[in-house]
Amino acid sequence: MPSHPALDLARGGQAWLLSCAPDPAAVQRAWDVGQLAAIPTGPYWRVAEAPLPRSLEAFRRMEAAPPHGPVLADTSRAMAWWLLPPGLADELDDVAGLTVHPAGWELECPPVVRFLGGRWWAEAPDGTGQLTDPTLLAAAFGPGGYRREAETS
Repeated sequence: MPSHPALDLARGGQAWLLSCAPDPAAVQRAWDVGQLAAIPTGPYWRVAEAPLPRSLEAFRRMEAAPPHGPVLADTSRAMAWWLLPPGLADELDDVAGLTVHPAGWELECPPVVRFLGGRWWAEAPDGTGQLTDPTLLAAAFGPGGYRREAETS
């Protein structure tokens, strides 16, 4: 049977996301009946919330940067949530347009492998636990924004 690398990557990302939930079976049950599942922030990642248009611009600015972590998007609310390292302190406190949620805040997640309830993974978890570097995110959202080397010369 042929391998499907993109599907394998999505399955790995979904397994990782489930491993971050206190009750993976409850999350899977919610997804099985077509519901979003609440996964609390804290031990595995934190979340920065931002308007979807600004997040899409940040994606464009970060194109040539090192890989960033998962980003969940909501089309009906025009919002995005960036997954960040759990030890995040105050690195993003002064970045306009970003709201960092405290540990314990619940992110309503769809499965990695499909769109659900207006939400989809604009950048899906890949199963490695890769998260977005807060410094890179701050630069992409900052006044000058992150610029690829070609844009700075």
